[in-house]
Amino acid sequence: MTPDQAPSHPRVAGLLLAAGGGRRLGGRPKALLRHDGALLVERAARALWDAGCARVHVVLGAGAEEVRGRAELSGCVLVDNPGWGEGMGSSLRAGLRSLGGTDARGALVGLVDQPGIGPEAYARVLDAFSGEASLVSAAYDGRRGHPVLLGVAHWAGVAGAARGDRGAREYLRAHSAEIRLVECGDVADAYDVDTGADLGRLRPGGAH
Repeated sequence: MTPDQAPSHPRVAGLLLAAGGGRRLGGRPKALLRHDGALLVERAARALWDAGCARVHVVLGAGAEEVRGRAELSGCVLVDNPGWGEGMGSSLRAGLRSLGGTDARGALVGLVDQPGIGPEAYARVLDAFSGEASLVSAAYDGRRGHPVLLGVAHWAGVAGAARGDRGAREYLRAHSAEIRLVECGDVADAYDVDTGADLGRLRPGGAH
């Protein structure tokens, strides 16, 4: 899996948080759930490539070895997060840390359990990147959601505030005046796959 065309933003990396263990899904790693004929981790990584990211880092945790063995993620940098059980915050910290040695000046952050968000929404948020101080969030009917774009000037602050399952939430709340919201409700559906009931929204073999 590699980009089909030159990246539209060569200084922005895609950062996919795919470490969740799916405790409310019987312990199945979310990355290995299927939708429209592909694994969720494959779909989300492809969406980041197709949006125009220069590189894609995928943070793995639950079932990491199985994900490595089953998912087509060639071209992606796979980041192991042994502390994934602590929550999304630990994966965000691991992902940002993995970008520290690259030339990326921004990170476009997506979640593996939101298959209703595709390349159109990622591209919209990515196109709002304006430099190292960028702080951009998708919005759905005016409410902030994912993906989120973090300029490198914010990485240390986000990592310091990312605890438990809150991810970047506390940091974004504290810096709400700086956030540029990009409406994506017309091109994406930001539902989460968290419970057994949510599995009904997936089409493992594809659309019929």
